[in-house]
Amino acid sequence: MSDDNNSSKNIGWFLAGLSLGAVAAILYAPKSGRETRKAIVTGMDDGREYLASLGRNARQQVSDWVDSGKEMVSGKKRQINAAIDAVREARHDATAEKRS
Repeated sequence: MSDDNNSSKNIGWFLAGLSLGAVAAILYAPKSGRETRKAIVTGMDDGREYLASLGRNARQQVSDWVDSGKEMVSGKKRQINAAIDAVREARHDATAEKRS
């Protein structure tokens, strides 16, 4: 849970920094308006790519967690089935001994 919270904070700080940088670039830009707009667009594209990569990483991590959970459930299911089979066999052996 703390990783999710840290990611949200990191994204928030990233967006705040991106916005502040864009405002500072507009106010103090030594470039022409056209060049400044191009730089802002490039920065926004970089920000979009960063957010997209965060989404891809999060999706992969969730997929890994789901796969791990499925493996864990499958292993526990095998253990339970083995225990049930052992109980059935023990019960069968016990009833066979009583008959003899």
